[in-house]
Amino acid sequence: MARRRNESGIRVAATEVREQVHALDAAVFSAVASTPSPVLDRWMPRLTNAADHSGLWLAIAGGLYVTRRSRARRGALRGVITLGATSLIANQLAKRLHHRVRPVRALVPMGRLSRRAPSSSSFPSGHSASAAAFAAGVAAELPAAGVPLGLLAGLVGFSRVATGAHYPSDVAAGFVLGSTVAAIGRRLVPPATPPVTSPPRELDRLPPRSRGEGVTLVVNPASHSGRGAALSRSLRRALPDMRIVELEDEDDVEAVMRAAAAKAEVLAVAGGDGTIATAAHVAIERDMPLAVFPAGTFNHFARTIGADPARRTVQAIRRGTADRVDVAYLNERIFLNTASVGAYTDFVRIREGLEKRIGKPLAALVAGWRTMKKDRAVAVSVDGRVRESSLLFIGNGQYEPRGFAPRVREDLQDGLLDLRILDVSTRWSRFVVLLATLTGQLARVKQYHEVSAPELEIALPGGPERITRDGEVGEASDLLRVRAVRRALTVYRIRRGR
Repeated sequence: MARRRNESGIRVAATEVREQVHALDAAVFSAVASTPSPVLDRWMPRLTNAADHSGLWLAIAGGLYVTRRSRARRGALRGVITLGATSLIANQLAKRLHHRVRPVRALVPMGRLSRRAPSSSSFPSGHSASAAAFAAGVAAELPAAGVPLGLLAGLVGFSRVATGAHYPSDVAAGFVLGSTVAAIGRRLVPPATPPVTSPPRELDRLPPRSRGEGVTLVVNPASHSGRGAALSRSLRRALPDMRIVELEDEDDVEAVMRAAAAKAEVLAVAGGDGTIATAAHVAIERDMPLAVFPAGTFNHFARTIGADPARRTVQAIRRGTADRVDVAYLNERIFLNTASVGAYTDFVRIREGLEKRIGKPLAALVAGWRTMKKDRAVAVSVDGRVRESSLLFIGNGQYEPRGFAPRVREDLQDGLLDLRILDVSTRWSRFVVLLATLTGQLARVKQYHEVSAPELEIALPGGPERITRDGEVGEASDLLRVRAVRRALTVYRIRRGR
C-alpha cells in the first residue's frame, strides 16, 4: 500500500512539473509571438520559409561544394547526410511518439505568419533539428563554418517561435536531437584530420628543371572524365620542354611506362592511384625520381604527398626538391596507399561494372548499397589465429584515426604496415561494432583486430579471394605476403604552405 502511495505521489509530482514547464513554455511563446516588431515581421517569415524542406541548408551545401575545396566538400556532404538522418528521426519517429498540439497562431501578427500552417506534432521542431544537424555536421569537417552556421541555425529556431509554428521547448528539443545525431555521426565516421602541415625537415635536392627538360610525362587523357587531357594541356604550357606520352585504351600501361623511363631522367605520371602505382614500380626499378600529377577520381597518393593541385609538383620540378617515401608490396606487387580483400573488393568489382554506363559517382553509390546487403565474411588467419572478416584493410604506413574509418597518414617513412580486420557479416556483429564505436571501445571487441608490423603473412583458409590494390582489382590468392620498404621511392615535393 505504501509503495502504491509513493508511485501515485511520483506521478502527481511529474504531472505538476509538466504543467509548470508547459505554462512557462506558453508564456515565453506568447511574449515572443505577440511582441510588435517590424524587424521580426519582415525577416522571420522569410527565414522560416527559406528553411522549408531544408532548402536553405541544401543551398548552402551546394555553395560549399562548388568551392572545390576538399574540406568544404566533405563538410557539405557530412552536413547533408546528418540533416537527412535527423529529419527522418524527427518527422517519422519523434513526432509520432509524442503528439503535441501546435501553438495558437492567433497571437501572432498577421504579417509575421509563416507561409505554411503545419499540422503535424509540434514536438520536436523539425526545422530546428535539421538546422542544428547541418550546422554541426559541416563544422565537424570545416570548423571555421561552425560559428556562422550555428548562429544561422539559432535564428531559424527562433523564427519557428516568432512565426507561431512552435513552442520554445520544441525548438530546444530539435537542437538537442540534431546535435546528438551529428555527435553520433562523428563517432561512427570521424572527421578527416588536417593534412600533414610540417614537411620533412630536409628535402632531397635534385637538379632544377625550370622548363621540364629531361622529364617524360605519361598521361591518360581519358582519366576522370577527360581531366587528364585538360591537365596535359596546362602542363605543356608550364613545362614546355617536358616530353608527353598519351596512353591509348589498348596500351599496356607498364610497358609504356618502361619505354618512357628509358628515354628520360625523370618519370612523370598523370592518372589515378592505380596508374601512379605502376609508374612508381618502374621508377624504383630504374632508380629515378617520380613526379606525380593528380588526374584520377580520388588522388589519394597525390594528396598525401602534397601534389594536389598539380602546380605544386610543377614548382617542385622547377626547384629540384624531392623526398623519399615508403612503398609496400603484396605478393610482390606494389601498392602505395591500401590493399584489401573482402567487401571492398566486391565494391570495386561492382562499381567498375557499372561506371561506364552510369558514371563513377552513381556507380559507387549503387556498389556500396549492393555490398552492404551481402552478409559475406572471409576467413582470415593472422599469427595462427583464424578470424572472420567482412572488411580487411592493409595500409602502407600507419593511418589515422584509429578504428575502422582510416583517412590519412602523418608519416610516409615509418616502415610499417597497418592491418585492420572488421567482422560485420551478421546483424549481431554489426550491432556490437556500432555500440563499441559509439562508446569508444572498438579495440576491445573481438569483431575488430589491428596489427602494425613491417611484414605480414595472412592466410585465407576459405580459399582464394580477389585482391584490391590502390582501388584496382587484381589476382585471386589464398596467401597474402605483405612487406613495407622504407624510403624506396623518390617523389617530387615542395614544402607545404609555399
